[in-house]
Amino acid sequence: MQAAMAPRVRNRWWVVVGAILIQLCLGAIYAWSAFTNDLLQAPFYFSKTQTQTIFSVGLATFAIVMVLAGRWQARSGPRIVALTGGLVLGAGYLLAGLLKDALFGHFVNQLVFIGLVGGAGIGLGYVCPIAVGIKWFPDKKGLITGLGVAGFGFGALIWIQLAGSWGHLLELMGVSGVFTLYGAIFAAAVIVGSFWMLNPPEGYRPAGWEPETVGNSSSNADSVSLLPGQMLRQVQFYAIWIMFIFSAMAGLMTIGNIALFSTERLMEASGVSEVAARAIAGTAMAVFYSIANGLGRIVWGTISDRIGRKLALVLMCALQGVVMLLFYWMGGNQYALYLGATLIGFNFGGNFSLFPTMTADLFGAKNVGLNYGWVFTAYGVGGILGPIMAAAIRDAGLSWLSAFVIAGVACLVAALIGIWVKRPQLEAS
Repeated sequence: MQAAMAPRVRNRWWVVVGAILIQLCLGAIYAWSAFTNDLLQAPFYFSKTQTQTIFSVGLATFAIVMVLAGRWQARSGPRIVALTGGLVLGAGYLLAGLLKDALFGHFVNQLVFIGLVGGAGIGLGYVCPIAVGIKWFPDKKGLITGLGVAGFGFGALIWIQLAGSWGHLLELMGVSGVFTLYGAIFAAAVIVGSFWMLNPPEGYRPAGWEPETVGNSSSNADSVSLLPGQMLRQVQFYAIWIMFIFSAMAGLMTIGNIALFSTERLMEASGVSEVAARAIAGTAMAVFYSIANGLGRIVWGTISDRIGRKLALVLMCALQGVVMLLFYWMGGNQYALYLGATLIGFNFGGNFSLFPTMTADLFGAKNVGLNYGWVFTAYGVGGILGPIMAAAIRDAGLSWLSAFVIAGVACLVAALIGIWVKRPQLEAS
C-alpha cells in the first residue's frame, strides 16, 4: 500500500515541509506557560499545582498514545494517523474553549480536553513525521529528525506570542477564546501537513548513498531490525529510557513553571514590578527558550551526525545538568534569565533529535516508529515528575531552588549513564 503511494512524493524534501507544519501545531503544548498566570486568576483560580497537573496530564497522554500511534502507523501508514491526530488535537482545544465550565467546572474541563484529548492528538501526530523522515533520509538521520521536530519547539514561540505581545489574543479573547481559535488552526494545518506523510518504497535508498557497514553508528540501524518485544529485553533500552526521563524532566519542569518562577524570582531579587516581571518572564519563554528549543533540535542532530549519538547525548545531558544547578540564581536577573532559558531550551530540544536517532542506531531504523513510542514513554514520566514536583514544592512554601537542584543532579546522572551505553551485540535479522 505505502510503496504504491510513495511515488506521489516526488521530492523527499516535501516530507520535511509536512513534518514541520505538523510539528508547529503539536508544539502548542509548550505554549502552556502563556496561560498559567491567567489561570491563577478569575474566573479560574487554579493553584500552581493545578496548572501543572493539566500540563503533565497532556505530556503523559502524549507519550502513552505515541506507543499506540506507532503500531497503527506501521499497520495503516502514517498519513491517516497524522490526519487523525490533527482532528483530535483540534477537537480538544475547541471543546475546552467552547464548553468552558459547562460540564465539569474549569479545572476538570481543561484536564479532560486539553490534557487528555489534546495530549492524545499530539501523541497520534508526533510519531509520523519522525518515522517517515528517518526512512526518506537514511543519509541524514540526525539533521532531518532535528528539522522535523524543530517545528515543535518553534511552535511554542508562535502560539505564546500570538496569545501575548504579537496578537494580544488573551487580552482580546480570554483564555477560552484563544483555545477555540487555536483548535481550529491546529486541525486545519495538521490535515494539510499529513498529505506528505507517506513512506518510501521498501528498500529505498537516496541516489548515490550506500550504508556503511563498519565503524559507524548508522551500521546497526541498517543491519538490525528489532521489534518492541525484542527491544524491551535489551538493557540498552532501559538505559536510554532513564536518561530520557531525567533530561525531559528538567526541560519540562522549566517550560511548565518558567512564568511562575521567573515572575516571583525577578520581583524578589531585582525588585521589579509584577507587570515588568511577567513581561520579562514571557520573553524568556516565548523568545529565548522557544527559539533555542527549535534550534537545539537541528544543531544537536547535526552534531550527532558528526561526533556520534552517544557522545552528543552525554554532552547534552552534562551541560543541561550544570545549567539547571545554576538556574535559580540566574532567574533573579533579566539577562542571566534569558541566557539560562536559552541554554535549557537548546539542550532540551536536543532530546527530540538525539533519542529517536539513538533508538534507530541501537535497535534498527525499520521499526523506529514502533520502538520510539516505547522509548518516548520516558517523556511522559518526566512530564509528570518535573512540572508537578516544582509546583508542589512551591505551593508547600519551599524554595524553587530545591526543584532545580534535583533536576540538575538527575541530568548529570543521565550523562554518566550515557557513557556506559553501547550497541547491543546482535546478529542482523
